[in-house]
Amino acid sequence: MEIDLESEMKLSRRELRVLLLHEFRLGRKATEATSNICGTMGKDVLSIRTAQHWFHRFKNGNFELDDLPHNGRPLEVDMDLLKQLIEQDPRLTSRCLAERLGCSHITVETHLNELGKTWKYGVWIPHELSPIQLQQRVDACMELITSHRNYQWLHNLIAGDEKWMLYINYTYHRQWLSAGQTGVISNA
Repeated sequence: MEIDLESEMKLSRRELRVLLLHEFRLGRKATEATSNICGTMGKDVLSIRTAQHWFHRFKNGNFELDDLPHNGRPLEVDMDLLKQLIEQDPRLTSRCLAERLGCSHITVETHLNELGKTWKYGVWIPHELSPIQLQQRVDACMELITSHRNYQWLHNLIAGDEKWMLYINYTYHRQWLSAGQTGVISNA
């Protein structure tokens, strides 16, 4: 039975920092430590830049391996409340949602992306033509074709299908939508 070491060895940040401290105490350089750790634990487990950062901290006498508490807004949000807000009004911007949830708009966007939501514009919704409207279009096309045969531009005339778009000055609003879902245009 073959064991895939890369999938078995998921290191926490603290464990990775312990390995870096060990390499530092052995007197190795950051690039060499990165090569050793990545060779043992997995190709992309550590970047040289991260190793350099921690080696710099160790050289300055800072051997604290745990993350310090951060100031600022929380990274976690109430997912149920976020879903509820999006269902009530999918046109709310990430900044408006962040204000209501008490976090940053980047955090809101991250969580919305995790939910499979993307920021899209609404789409035009075609309407079926009535039989009278269909006949009026056919009559107009026939009149153009038969009455102006000597004009060359009429040879390039293209007739459409049985759909029509009602011209109302709609306002386009972006909306948070799931994959495959289409938005709707609303009157302003």
